Amino acid sequence: MTTESQDSRFRYRIFTMVVLLALINYIDRGAMSYAAAHITGEYGLDRGAWGSVLGYFGYGYMVGALFGGMLADRYGPRKVWIVAGVAWSVFEIATAWAGDFGLAFLGGSALAGFATIRILFGAAEGPAYSIINKTIANWATTRERGFVVGFGLLSTPLGALLTAPVAVGLLTLTDSWRAMFFILGGTGLVVLVFFMRIFTDRPEANPRVSPQELAEIQSSRAQSATGAQAADAPVLPWWSFFRSKTLLLNTLGYFAFMYVNFLLLTWTPKYLQDNFGYSLSSLWYMGMIPWTGACVTVLLGGRISDLLFKRTGSLKIARSWFAAACLLATTLCFLLVSQAQSVFAVIALMTLANALNALPNSVYWAVVIDTAPSNRVGTFSGLMHFFANIASILAPTLTGYLTARHGYSVMFIAASVATAVGMVAMLQVRPGVGPRMPASQALPSEAAK
Repeated sequence: MTTESQDSRFRYRIFTMVVLLALINYIDRGAMSYAAAHITGEYGLDRGAWGSVLGYFGYGYMVGALFGGMLADRYGPRKVWIVAGVAWSVFEIATAWAGDFGLAFLGGSALAGFATIRILFGAAEGPAYSIINKTIANWATTRERGFVVGFGLLSTPLGALLTAPVAVGLLTLTDSWRAMFFILGGTGLVVLVFFMRIFTDRPEANPRVSPQELAEIQSSRAQSATGAQAADAPVLPWWSFFRSKTLLLNTLGYFAFMYVNFLLLTWTPKYLQDNFGYSLSSLWYMGMIPWTGACVTVLLGGRISDLLFKRTGSLKIARSWFAAACLLATTLCFLLVSQAQSVFAVIALMTLANALNALPNSVYWAVVIDTAPSNRVGTFSGLMHFFANIASILAPTLTGYLTARHGYSVMFIAASVATAVGMVAMLQVRPGVGPRMPASQALPSEAAK
């Protein structure tokens, strides 16, 4: 392939395809929320049982997030993308028969059937964001890292926003909640095939990358990779993640983000139906509104963080303080939501809270890249994702329990508590201060320190 036929900005095609695949990943997980009335009516599930159905996804998701990053470090992100993408698409399709599977083979329990399929589905979807971080670490230059991480994470609010019209549209057009899962699963398989046609683990192995672009990426990598950050540094054991106060507190901050995210993703449709009487035909646009601001702020946050770092030279200001300020504002918004009475005030405040919550989304992932050795970015990203995704279980399950006993306003108070804890944690994060490697593994320059 000649230089003229190569793309001098090819890495942005990779980043765009990553966003598209992650977008499908997100729509797949959220679509079930819009089939709530169909599924609960067909199988006789009450509000508590429905909260459990939504929460089962998180059990598998945590496991997938943990091992996905480790596998991406060991085998490269491409192989993990293929296995995970095929698996989550297949289990998305299988969700159509989850209740019947439980009735036929699991003691006549539709709930057990949904539990089985949703846990397996969650395990397949879990690796996605750890692989995204590994892919970005391999392909992005240092100066654009914050923005590109934010671009990759655009799939979170954009996927949640598009879930409403896509799910409601498919339910309306097909008049079948099962058909919705068939179509979504099939779409994921098609997009995965197109992505794998152009993707390689590293730009050095891709013939579509021009020499100029490759030199830019390699130069940036060489300038930022020193000591323990070097690609050829000794590989730290996975458990060294727990020796880093920064990585642990950053995980707690990300937990707060995930709690809000899964709360709104899983309970907004039913909350609007139960509290304000919205029908399915109205949910396609009402369910979109809380995510509109977040689609902008998730990109803006990466830019702001990069700009703060450029202006101050301090990762603590650019990452930690920035995230803490956003979480403080999110906390105040959710406290106001819990007291709001009109649907207009509730939606407006939920939208603002979600936008503020999404603003530092890229920060949590950038802190891992800033702090972890490059040969452990996938593993440490997976560990962060694993523990933060306790929220993917806790948010929907706890919300079902609390709302059944105390009403819907308490779910927003719980969200404010989660974000307040995350704010305190982020104030203590020191990006770039990672786990020290054992003396027996240290590079000569590190051992001398």
